[in-house]
Amino acid sequence: MSKDIKIKKGLTIRLKGEADKTLSNAPRSRTFAFRTSDFHLITPKMVVKEGGKLQAGDTVFYSKDNEAIKFVSPVSGTLTEIERGARRVITKITIEAETQDAYNDFGIKNPDSMQAEDVKNHLLVSGCWPFVKQRPYDVIANPDIMPKAIFISGVNTAPLSADLDFTLKGKEKELQVAVTALSKLTEGAVHITIGNEGASPLATMNDVVIHKANNLHPAGNVGTQINKIDPINKGETVWTVAAQDLVIIGELFLTGKFNAERIVALAGSSVKTPKYYRTKIGAEVATFVYDSGLDEENVRVISGDVLTGKAISPKEHLGYYNNTVTVIPEGDDYEFFGWNKPVFNKISTSRALTFSWMFPKKKFELDTNTNGEHRAFVVTGNYEEVFPLDIYPLQILKACMVQDLDAMEALGMYEVAPEDFALTEFICVSKQPHQQIIRNGLDLMYKEIG
Repeated sequence: MSKDIKIKKGLTIRLKGEADKTLSNAPRSRTFAFRTSDFHLITPKMVVKEGGKLQAGDTVFYSKDNEAIKFVSPVSGTLTEIERGARRVITKITIEAETQDAYNDFGIKNPDSMQAEDVKNHLLVSGCWPFVKQRPYDVIANPDIMPKAIFISGVNTAPLSADLDFTLKGKEKELQVAVTALSKLTEGAVHITIGNEGASPLATMNDVVIHKANNLHPAGNVGTQINKIDPINKGETVWTVAAQDLVIIGELFLTGKFNAERIVALAGSSVKTPKYYRTKIGAEVATFVYDSGLDEENVRVISGDVLTGKAISPKEHLGYYNNTVTVIPEGDDYEFFGWNKPVFNKISTSRALTFSWMFPKKKFELDTNTNGEHRAFVVTGNYEEVFPLDIYPLQILKACMVQDLDAMEALGMYEVAPEDFALTEFICVSKQPHQQIIRNGLDLMYKEIG
């Protein structure tokens, strides 16, 4: 039985620069790259050395802790550089692409006739397993643990994020094959949440439970959906898969190829013609950022959305899990006495001197300026206004900061991921890095308990 999600606590951030629903092919990137920071708590062990040749789908490295979890090349080419940081830890792997891709053939499979172990092995061998993440801890899923359910969010509510109804259009066959395969991996249900407006390609899927959510952010976050549909208790595990990654998984079963194609929304107020581009995982963002043109030079390019994405140079590469690139003004200028005058061009949940609440449908042009500096937590009660989970946000943040494992457990740490605290970080008058605090807390729990 489906359970629709209608949250009342949240904040819809309306920004200028939404991507127009037109799709172009991005010029082929000269290089592709893995940032190992995208794979949290994974220590890479290289299979290919510098100068080694690769086909699309060939294993580049695997996880030191579990050799079965492989990471494969998105393209044909030559591995040209392995960058290392402190203690010689691998931080980035760069592949120089050939003009055409040759694919490693993993064989056509029919998930209807496969056992759970066969599906799992196929995903592991082909390099598709990193698309499967788990909660607790928000890391790549442990294939040795059976999840109680699998969750897929088919709606993006973050500001300027890719419209999944548009990016998944025409991929119904691949989506169905993927969810059928995933349904073999859990004794529970595969839960898919879609928007309550429009016609989602995921709405017609079999072997799943369909839910609908309203458009108030963070209803589109999978953490919100888990909390409202089937919360995680101690000792339980759920898996999550991003909707666009289902297409890659489905195509693997249908064609035997690892096709790392991504449809990316290029958005933001600094982009002249924001729209969608077809590219591949790990491509240089310059291949499409400059194709659409920038309105100014002093901008910040973000791989991801403005709340959870990572700032990168245009010469850098698309994050492994990202399907949005956002470009907004840098915001390194400061207003003299800006704190002491009425403000009409900024968003705030407070009505003191800030009047965005008077214009509920206005789209704002925000920059990266935090409009304040880091200070001790101020107890305002504002976090609860935008935090729909049945968890006390301020208390769990403080428990993480003092490393109180018992309190973290009791307050619901098993359910959360850093992105669940993006809105509380956005409105925080204390300018505390909520997402990093939660990430540090999860890492501590993983080390001590997981």
